[in-house]
Parts: sequence; C-alpha cells; structure tokens
Amino acid sequence: MELRHLRYFAVLADELHFGRAAERLAISQPPLSVAIRQLEDTVGARLFERNSKQVRLTPAGQALRASARKLLRQAEEAALEAREVAAGSAGRLRIGFVGAMLYRGLPQALRAFQASHPAVRISLAELNSAEQITDLLHDRLDLGFMHTARLPQDLASRLLLTEPFVACLPTQHALARQRVLEVGALRDQPFVLFARAASPDYHERLLAICAQAGFLPEVRHEVRHWLAVVSMVAQGLGVALVPQAMQRSALKGAVFRPLDGVTAQSEAYGVWRPGPQNVLVDGLLAELVRGLA
Repeated sequence: MELRHLRYFAVLADELHFGRAAERLAISQPPLSVAIRQLEDTVGARLFERNSKQVRLTPAGQALRASARKLLRQAEEAALEAREVAAGSAGRLRIGFVGAMLYRGLPQALRAFQASHPAVRISLAELNSAEQITDLLHDRLDLGFMHTARLPQDLASRLLLTEPFVACLPTQHALARQRVLEVGALRDQPFVLFARAASPDYHERLLAICAQAGFLPEVRHEVRHWLAVVSMVAQGLGVALVPQAMQRSALKGAVFRPLDGVTAQSEAYGVWRPGPQNVLVDGLLAELVRGLA
C-alpha cells in the first residue's frame, strides 16, 4: 500500500467525483482511476461504487477513510520531524557531564540553547569521564563534558576551557588564613583525592603536583565526583586540590586558596562520536563556547 494511493483515495473520498479529485491532485483522470484500482486490489475490497451518474463510498471505503487520513497525517508529521531534526530545530540530545561543569557555564548554555530550540528534548546524566566514554561508545550519549583527552580513536573532542587548580581547605583550618598557599604546605595533611577509576588523568595530575612539591599525599579518602571532594573537605575530613570552578559551589565549611608556582591546569572537553553531522551537538558546543568567551 503506497502513500500516494492513500492520498488519491482520501481526495476522491472527499470529492466523490473523479474530475474534481484529479484537478485537486493536479493529475489526469486515468492515473487516478488506475491508482484506485490498485489500492482496491491491495486492500482486497471495492472502495467506491461508481457509475455514469455518481461515485460513492462502499462500507469498506468508509472504514478505510478515517484510517487513511490518520496515516497520511502521521506521514506528514514524520516528514516534518525529519526536516526539523536535519535543520537542528528538533530531535533529542543525551548529555553526560562531570559535576564541575555545573560551575563552568553548562546550565546557562543549556537554558540558552533550549530557549532557541524548544522542540529539542534534552536529557542529562552526571557521570565521571570513564562512564561517559563508555556510554558514548555504546550510543547511550550524544555529547559528553569531561576532564580527559585520552580517548578511543572512535571519539572526537574539543577543548573548552583551562583553569588553575586551587587548594580546598576546611574553614577552620590553620592554613585557611593564608591568602596564597605553596603546595608543600599541605605535605602533612590528610587528602581527599579524585579516584583513579573515575578519571586517571586527574588522579595522576594531582599526584604529580604534590610530587613536584617534594611529597606524596597521604590519601585518606577517594571519591568519584568533585562536589563530593569539596563536601568531604567542608566536613573536616581532609584537604584537596580542585579545579578553580569548584569555588562557585559555595559549600559552607570549605574555603579555596590560590596555589603558588603550580602550572598544571584543569581542562574541560566536549566529546562526541563522529558520524553524520549532528547539528544539535555543534549548536550546544557553540553556545557553551560563547558563554565561556
């Protein structure tokens, strides 16, 4: 059963006149008659009673009319949705993000993007970098925001920002009174560290910062999200090195101090799986970059 046959049938069912129906369809009468016969053969029932004076629907034709209109409407809606997706004005966008992105302009970029793309369905999942890579490879995410550029060859990335690391201390800590800290001042402190399993890059980078200052940290706790790191510090369970953006978390009980002489940077990447161009991914990345500029 072809959509063309259903369209011809629906117009003839409205007009009940082959001449007027053919005129509406911008075709001649013979192709219309052939199409109706072909549809009747496909359905296995006569759809019209016709003679030299009139055309009328049979009971089978009356039954088909409502279904034909519904199918044609669904086909039009499907075609419209496909055009909107191709143009980037509709579709879905499945996004993974590390918690620090909440303080790097991601919520504001999402609000702006959603305002200009109201028909796009956006879903968010807070995941560490390793989890996002797995979900991108298995087509469970369209776009990830993470901390690592060490990616499988099937994924592409774009560096979005770099920022310094800072010391995170409990408010009542003796070192909290200093305006700037040397990393070596944390030598004998218990550390809350970002877990290696969550982000090997960050785990190794933080250890390297301490090693450059001449010590290995006494790691008391390892957690999988930056907000958890800051929360544990705020509870007095240790000190930490965190991306500067975490200052915006404003958790009561934690303070942040710049580090003297540390050149290592925290990096944030947009990561996706290349393929047919996803204009929604491109659009959201552009919105975020504008917000960071």
